[in-house]
Amino acid sequence: MRIIGRVLLAILLLALVSVGVIAWYTAHPDLPDYSPPEQLHLLPQWDEQARQTYYYTPQGTQVKGLRYEWFTALEQPFSAEKFASPANLARFGFLIDPVQLKPVAERAPDPRNPGNLPVGFARHQDGESGAWYLDITCSACHTGELRYRNQALRIDGGAAMHSIASTVPTLRGGAFGQALGASLAATYYVPWKFDRFAREVLGSRYPKGKSALRRDVRNLLGKLMGTAWNDTHRGLYPTLEGPGRADAFGRIANSVFGDGIDPANYRVANAPVSYPQVWDIWKFDWVQWNGSAMQPMARNIGEALGVGATLRMFGSDGQPVLGDERYASSVRLRDLYTLEETLKQLKPPTWPAELFGEIDLQRASLGRALFQANCVYCHGPHVKAPGTDGYLAEGRVPEWRMKLVPVSEVGTDPTTADNIAAHQYDLRALQWDTAELKRMNVQLVGSDAGQIDLGKVSAAKGLAYVTSFVEGRAYRDAGIGEAEQQRMNGYGLPIGVQELRAYKARPLDGIWATPPYLHNGSVPNLFQLLSPVAERDSQFYVGTFEYDPKFAGYRTERFPGGFLYKTSVTGNSNRGHEFRDGCRKDGVIGRALSPEERWALVEYLKVLGNPDYESRLQDVPTQPWRPGPKCE
Repeated sequence: MRIIGRVLLAILLLALVSVGVIAWYTAHPDLPDYSPPEQLHLLPQWDEQARQTYYYTPQGTQVKGLRYEWFTALEQPFSAEKFASPANLARFGFLIDPVQLKPVAERAPDPRNPGNLPVGFARHQDGESGAWYLDITCSACHTGELRYRNQALRIDGGAAMHSIASTVPTLRGGAFGQALGASLAATYYVPWKFDRFAREVLGSRYPKGKSALRRDVRNLLGKLMGTAWNDTHRGLYPTLEGPGRADAFGRIANSVFGDGIDPANYRVANAPVSYPQVWDIWKFDWVQWNGSAMQPMARNIGEALGVGATLRMFGSDGQPVLGDERYASSVRLRDLYTLEETLKQLKPPTWPAELFGEIDLQRASLGRALFQANCVYCHGPHVKAPGTDGYLAEGRVPEWRMKLVPVSEVGTDPTTADNIAAHQYDLRALQWDTAELKRMNVQLVGSDAGQIDLGKVSAAKGLAYVTSFVEGRAYRDAGIGEAEQQRMNGYGLPIGVQELRAYKARPLDGIWATPPYLHNGSVPNLFQLLSPVAERDSQFYVGTFEYDPKFAGYRTERFPGGFLYKTSVTGNSNRGHEFRDGCRKDGVIGRALSPEERWALVEYLKVLGNPDYESRLQDVPTQPWRPGPKCE
């Protein structure tokens, strides 16, 4: 008996130590310290009204039902400092203005951002309960910042460098969701913390509403812990996303098909992608990294569902919602339309010579000739004239045809494209009628809705029909007629779906401001992107905003709180899109470029599409594009 007791005691002590270690790293995440820049610079990409509309217009998303006033009242686990203080949230990579660090009396109040939160942290009010929910908007992930010599440059519509996505606890504790759960748990379990929290949230309703508030906080904490446990023990996200990346498609599919329908629909999501820049996307014929989506409204509804908009596909009796009752959600169509229209005003960022140094015009002139010879074939833009063959949206001028390059040709990491094409889901529980699906405003390229096997539906097709039902229900609830629906959907486009094992070669205006590169962020700067794979870093640190204007990328050396990106991990490969001599295979897309030619291309990519610089470049003869010999 004494031996059994010692064994049990040892197990208990080991469990306590493990819990203590996890609690320590959760409460003390391994993150970079935040140091405010001397000055934040804004580029003339649009006017200030459009910028603020983009930053703080809600989409209808929720963080597991987290109230806005709860979020702003939460304390850090081992401190009375607010979790939502600008300096603390900036450590996770969220973007703030240094002015936000000033005391309340020294800064003007912002009615669109009453909680003094970072870019993309908005709020919306529930129409039934009147509660205000924290609403994470598209600008949280599609706004970037570059630092150089203690100056900060905001890149509206660029790529974020935060760690918002991860739901799986790690010892480095660097994810926003993990730290939020730790603060919520500390608030719930530590009596004096909860009392301070309740006083601030309830105001004049304290202490009467304290018990109900405690119950609601417990329910929210249970949801967060349940998600963390589910994603961890199922091993859903084995490839760490780190700062600036998320397996967006995989997470949306797991949320809608796994959480919402059947746990058997969970799929391993091991293909994180960088957040793409969003300027000019209204001109694209197809969007998403793999060119799988067409209609702007459906794309934005899918994004809102992935970030946490509520969706009700089953009733309280467990039976599927049918007919016109499908599918009530919290997405806000008018706000999504406002965001889409506002983004049409967004211009690509222009190179700030006063911050990063003047352009070498002679080198950039050579770079323009090299770009025409080696890059424009894929990256265009390829402008379609209205009324010509393949023109998709009458009224959209210009319309750019995206070249979708097969994975077998470009050779970049195939995991994202493969997962989207190969993962299948059982949607029979929703009791869809294939005859009804054929009548819906969904256009399947290369397949027929009448032939769909509802037991084996791809993610792209399944999400297309879900968003179509959500869209229709939301339009009916809002009393929006057919003509206005066509306008809000975007040029009357249907919800188009195509499934190709390919990646989109988008136009490259402003590309200098969007490191790291390739769809999975596996190449740190533009110079390496133009180099053979053997000359690219096989691992490097990410999470810093420090910019290297020579190479056009983030600094990659080790720094406190940095995330080590390893290209050997599944989904992280840096191969492909390679300029190297020899026949065209294994991702070799062009001839080898000398170092001087690479520098010339980098210099031109800093000013591509910028008329102020383009007009000052010299004409250099452009060599004809040579595809190179095919391999046997």
